[in-house]
Amino acid sequence: MSVTIHTDVGDIKIELFCEQCPKACENFLALCASDYYNGCLFHRNIKHNSRGIVSMANNGPNTNGSQFFFTYGEQPHLDLKYTTFGRIIDGFEALDDLEKLAVNPKTFKPLTEVRITSVTIHANPLAG
Repeated sequence: MSVTIHTDVGDIKIELFCEQCPKACENFLALCASDYYNGCLFHRNIKHNSRGIVSMANNGPNTNGSQFFFTYGEQPHLDLKYTTFGRIIDGFEALDDLEKLAVNPKTFKPLTEVRITSVTIHANPLAG
């Protein structure tokens, strides 16, 4: 199961861990299918386990919502705090471009706006 996130800097294909993280993947896929992410900004750019991991952002236990993030390198302090529900399998050039964006040093918000333009779902196993 995978999705492709189409962005202003290129496409990023993600393998989803539907068997290991069914609730997180179901939530993410529902948001993708409803076009929720279309037009969304990458609002923080923080340099988790390894490069290309996809995790849900949260404010503590049981607070996963719609925000997710990609990792650019190992971030062991994030382990066991965020649900890792996928990994990037293609589009590392776009990930490189995201990583290179200059950011506000206090908020980590990119100084250049980059948006998700759309998301393509490939063979959704959770669809009824």
